Amino acid sequence: MTDQNLNLLDAIQIAMEAEQKAAAFYTNAVRETSNPLGQKLFEQLAEFERHHYDKLLALRESLRAAGVFIAYDDYSFSLPAPSEVQGTQEANTKTVMGIITMALNVEQEAEKRYAALAEQTSDPEGRAMFQKLSEEERQHFLLLRKAYWSLNNRGVWEWSG
Repeated sequence: MTDQNLNLLDAIQIAMEAEQKAAAFYTNAVRETSNPLGQKLFEQLAEFERHHYDKLLALRESLRAAGVFIAYDDYSFSLPAPSEVQGTQEANTKTVMGIITMALNVEQEAEKRYAALAEQTSDPEGRAMFQKLSEEERQHFLLLRKAYWSLNNRGVWEWSG
């Protein structure tokens, strides 16, 4: 195994740990949120982060065993449509705003981390995987930003996925 592969494995390990922390963070956020729609959003984000962890684990094992990248399967939200969410009050708005603020930082860091890995990866399949992971984290960020704006300005859960 080359030094470059070892560095990549180290970066993947760091990303895996970050995904585990993010999943735990979102699982805890479910308990801190009073609104079922907000809970659903955080549950979905926790599932997404667990999916990312599982794919990174498979990638790490493939790189260790055979030195090859794996294909990344798309994963998507199954959130309620925006029309179902509009006007839904949140009783714990202050707490949830803090959670979303932290989550925005988590998602932004993850997006940057995967974008950097994509830049450093010459393998087309590996590059595509890291670019997709980066884009998914960007989508999480945008979704959370919309929820933050709506809660802050209107006191209700609203987003569009």
